[in-house]
Amino acid sequence: MAEPTQQANQRDGESEGQSVSPSLATSLGAPVAYVGSRGLAILDHIGAIGGLTFETLRWVLRAFTRKRVRFGVPAIMSQIVRVGVRSLFIVSLVSGCVGLILVLQMAPPLDQFGRKDLVANIVGVAILRELGPLIAAIVLTGFAGAAIAAELGTMVVGEEIEALEAQALNPIRFLVVPRVLATVVSMMCLAVASNVVAIGCGLVIALLALEIPIATFWENLLYQAKAIDFITGFAKSVVFGALIGLIACTNGLRVTGGAAGVGKATTDTVVQSVVAIVIADLIFTAVFFAWKLT
Repeated sequence: MAEPTQQANQRDGESEGQSVSPSLATSLGAPVAYVGSRGLAILDHIGAIGGLTFETLRWVLRAFTRKRVRFGVPAIMSQIVRVGVRSLFIVSLVSGCVGLILVLQMAPPLDQFGRKDLVANIVGVAILRELGPLIAAIVLTGFAGAAIAAELGTMVVGEEIEALEAQALNPIRFLVVPRVLATVVSMMCLAVASNVVAIGCGLVIALLALEIPIATFWENLLYQAKAIDFITGFAKSVVFGALIGLIACTNGLRVTGGAAGVGKATTDTVVQSVVAIVIADLIFTAVFFAWKLT
């Protein structure tokens, strides 16, 4: 009598194991499938940005090598005004506040060593190398990158892109190239403006609050900050501008789903641009450190 009972228990255990195994596989398979799908979506999006970059560079080279292909100078200038000039105030405001914060934060620790006048050395290098271009890029992302994505996304939803293609007009040439070039040029100018405003505000607060003479501040600034500091920051601004323009245009042209898709493209543009800028900044810093340019 014991043997049939033992065999029955074994069969019950096997049946329970068989019933648990599929559920366990399902619970493990769902996260793996999600991670895999997200990874493929990210790779697909990076590929789309790379393809748009290639096409944009191709049209730019054609404009330099072929007389029939010209830059749309009025379109580029209008985009520079829309993207760069209109964001100058907010970039200057944020950069000025950062300059004030840096001076006020660095003064007490330096004052403990009796060298609060060295605040100009730290502020100058930090602004020129890092904070000036980075602040301008982040502000430009929220101000202009989102607007470009929303504008192109609205064109896609309204079938204006298809209307251009029906008239044998390339959307990349007439829509993407002016916006990318305008973003790059605007970013370069805004980075310089950010540097000037941040250092200028630092000079004012150092004079008024810390009683550091203008001559001392300026002398220490020029002693510490070299031309290579400005050049490295300026080089970052060129890449930051290209990233903002290309990511915004890619998200705008890939909009699906009507108004909800336009809103999603706008949000994705801001998030992706900030992440790309920070990663690019990290790469630049590592390369400059390896080449002993810092």
